[in-house]
Amino acid sequence: MRNSAFPAVRRSVLCALSCAALSVALPAASAAAPQPGEATRVPFAPRYQAEQHGGIVRAANTSAKGVKGSESVNDGASITYIDMDSDPNTYNSSRAELRVPSGARVSWARLYWGGNLRVGEQKPPKDNGRVLIAEPGGQYKALLADTLIGHRTAGGADAFQASADVTELVRSSRSGQWTVAQVNVAKGRSKVGGWGGWTLVAAYEKASEPLRRLAVWDGFETVGPGDGELRVPVDGKRYPKGAGGRLGVIAYDGDRGTSGDYLAVGTSRSKTTRLADSANSADDVMNSSITEFGTGRTVRSPDDTNTLGYDSDVFDLRGALREGADRVDVRFGSRKDTVWLGALFLQADVRR
Repeated sequence: MRNSAFPAVRRSVLCALSCAALSVALPAASAAAPQPGEATRVPFAPRYQAEQHGGIVRAANTSAKGVKGSESVNDGASITYIDMDSDPNTYNSSRAELRVPSGARVSWARLYWGGNLRVGEQKPPKDNGRVLIAEPGGQYKALLADTLIGHRTAGGADAFQASADVTELVRSSRSGQWTVAQVNVAKGRSKVGGWGGWTLVAAYEKASEPLRRLAVWDGFETVGPGDGELRVPVDGKRYPKGAGGRLGVIAYDGDRGTSGDYLAVGTSRSKTTRLADSANSADDVMNSSITEFGTGRTVRSPDDTNTLGYDSDVFDLRGALREGADRVDVRFGSRKDTVWLGALFLQADVRR
């Protein structure tokens, strides 16, 4: 559910984590269960905000990959599943490390997952709101979405994003790699390509770290040719000159090599900074990558540099905050590529 500081504007049926072991969780995930509703468009809205000593970390990976020989671009690629576990009952699974600092306490955590249901095959949407999740050293547990699911069929794609609160599970877990399986994505080949993946976002408290503003916004919006610019006002807080910060973005169907898509941060009426780094150019920022400050700094399996239509990137905000800020809004635009946007997360120092 959304943080208690905000109204539950998109909340539907609440679902709980199943603590069953793998042999029980798999049948439970396929059985009939209450599901939240779906909407073709979910406007971006605040999910979590806090001001505390600490920060935000994330783990992410893709659930689909290209067949050998078709890995360079997403559009038209032959897509198959990634399946890193040893369980014959799962058809896709991948892992990634969530690096919560030693001595920190997780204050909030949420899993986001999504993908394309129509590639060579057409997957039914009934499983959009369910996945399997395993903490480091643990067994799979069935996880059901607890909020309105974004689901839109357009332009040859059948795309969705779902999410669920996992605060208690993350808070009680040890360090290591998380595994997420059974993300409802399709394999095969189509003009628009296939994609899918997941991102686990966690906010934490640690007294020795700087006082920071933490904010997470999510929704389900498309940006493409003719759509204009999408603006999300992620924070109205004033920041001093030289403040440090980072911005995370979760997006789907960003094609590597298709120019014209940009990500910018506005900090005043006249100041706008386009974000880019060594892995994400200013004119092709949603380019099928999982990066942090321009590097593949995360530990994950598999660790492909081209994630074929799935983006989970963290950008350095120091350039945007160099002169300080009286607010922060995030802006997306795309002249050629159609991108499905799922979530934003902000971490910024309150004091220099």
